[in-house]
Amino acid sequence: MTSVGGPDVLVERDVPAPEPAVGEVVIRAEAIGVHFAETQLRSGIFPSPIVPPFVFGGEAAGTVVEVGEGVDRGMIGTRVIAMTDGTGAYAERVVAAAAATVLVPDGLSLADAVAVAVPGAVALTLLRAAGLRGGEVVLVEAAASGVGAYLTQLAGEFGAARVLATAGTGDKRERARSFGADDVVDHSGPDWPGRVREVLGGATLDVVFESVGGESAAQLLDLMTPLEGRMLCYGLLSGRPAAVGPVDLMQRGLTLTGCSGPAWLGRVAAARAEILERAAAGTVTPVVDSVLPLGDAALAHEKIEKRVATGKVILAPTVRCSSD
Repeated sequence: MTSVGGPDVLVERDVPAPEPAVGEVVIRAEAIGVHFAETQLRSGIFPSPIVPPFVFGGEAAGTVVEVGEGVDRGMIGTRVIAMTDGTGAYAERVVAAAAATVLVPDGLSLADAVAVAVPGAVALTLLRAAGLRGGEVVLVEAAASGVGAYLTQLAGEFGAARVLATAGTGDKRERARSFGADDVVDHSGPDWPGRVREVLGGATLDVVFESVGGESAAQLLDLMTPLEGRMLCYGLLSGRPAAVGPVDLMQRGLTLTGCSGPAWLGRVAAARAEILERAAAGTVTPVVDSVLPLGDAALAHEKIEKRVATGKVILAPTVRCSSD
């Protein structure tokens, strides 16, 4: 990442190979996850962790090829997925804390591991925080990709009797249905909460998994079950926080849970091993949009920012650019 700006600030360059410090490992990366939050860091919406230029990226899967002092040498040769501090992952060699790695189960490809590890772990954590009791109606926003896709796949197992979903295109709505949504609403216009009301047909929402933010979150409050409705906020796809205040909740007897911060991320990290095992067992389906060459990182960011990706966008150092 050469500077803060558009996708073109992501430039392929040769840099010295990283060396592991105490407690760290070096991974030969084969699949690198590209996240929506990374596009916001690159563009300057969120502050960058360090001043550019630096090697960008926070997630990679591959084979451990080197370990630092204090790390079991038995890790060499194992397949792992690792989270970094937001730097260093868009590379052929990635250094990460050994404690931040999770073993990838046999039978699960590294691309599928990257596709499911973070969004799937977030979905598991959200579903447990929601405390579904069985027989409830839930709304999953942006249900065709990312966290929403895994929420839709898993909600029934965790106690949802009816899953309402939203998605922005016809293809994505069909995909949300294939994941288990009972009804899917187009959220591409400002009046979409009104369409949710129509689909409910007099029923109410017990749980809303809120990832869009902005005014639509407030419009959903009157569709929620008084005294028992729970809204879990975990995303800002609109670029604005949910426009919901304490009085809005008090008047309706609703609760809102903010799903972010260090303690929340710790719970998500703890759920990665479980979601990888579920994917390996075939009980959850990894959602991959595309696997692009590492040199096409700018294209990967463009796909995410234009909202055309229908799953995880992955970079692979072993895939060659079309111009090579």
